[in-house]
Amino acid sequence: MEEYLSESSDSEDSVITDRELQEAFSKGSLKPGLNVVLEGQPKAFNNVDGLKQCLSEFQKHLSWVERLDITSSLAQNTTTTASGHTLDKDAIDPEDDFKREMRFYHQAQVSVLEALPRLHQLKIPTRRPDDYFAEMAKSDQQMQKIRQKLKSKQEAMEKSEKAKQLRALRKYGKKVQTEVLQKRQKEKSTMLNAVKKYQKGLSDKLDFLDGENSSAPPEKKKKEEGVRGRSVKKGPNAKRRYKDQKFGFGGKKKGSKWNTQESHNDVSSFRASKAHYKGPGKAGKRGANKRPGKKMRQKMKNRSR
Repeated sequence: MEEYLSESSDSEDSVITDRELQEAFSKGSLKPGLNVVLEGQPKAFNNVDGLKQCLSEFQKHLSWVERLDITSSLAQNTTTTASGHTLDKDAIDPEDDFKREMRFYHQAQVSVLEALPRLHQLKIPTRRPDDYFAEMAKSDQQMQKIRQKLKSKQEAMEKSEKAKQLRALRKYGKKVQTEVLQKRQKEKSTMLNAVKKYQKGLSDKLDFLDGENSSAPPEKKKKEEGVRGRSVKKGPNAKRRYKDQKFGFGGKKKGSKWNTQESHNDVSSFRASKAHYKGPGKAGKRGANKRPGKKMRQKMKNRSR
């Protein structure tokens, strides 16, 4: 019942306030706009007793271990720069970002140097032990999903890299193939020109029959000939050596029928009857059974018909 009366009284006050505002607006005493222009400077009001009372209401007297607050003497009057010089607090420009951040950095350094000895006195560890184990914030299933996602991303990157390498290899292979085709086309055109010149009698060289060796420079030809000569000097192959060992070396075959001065002067085996045969007929025995020619055979066949 009391709550209902308080609610009804609040609603009546609000209704009365709205009526008063409407009457004031109708009379012209209210002007449109939300900002109210104050004349003169507002008077500062510092209620020290009230602030102390509010502070005593929410202040809790806890030990320093629970609070861990440090008030350093560095920030009160002076500060030290990185070079070791001492600067006055009032001399630091608050608009200078670098100096302001350096002041925060030195303030944190001094606070840590003051707090660590106090923590050591209270036997509170300040370093994480080697066998420290902390429970993970995410579950194993979530971490498995993350691991799978990272693995798939790595595989996609590897596939992309392999595809890039394949494209580069194909491009290089295509370039090499084009160069080879151009070289073959050039050699073919050179050979055809050399053949045409030879057919027309403009050139008597047959170097184009050697193929690639014809277009090679003379120094390269000499080197190749030297290599060939060295390869010939190596001697017979294993098969030839085995046969020579098994059957013996038959002696020199090449040039065995060549005349020498002694054979040229030796006429003991000469027979005039065989060399100057004079038998019946113009051709002798050799022409007796000679087959008639094609025309003669054709005439003979026509006669028989």
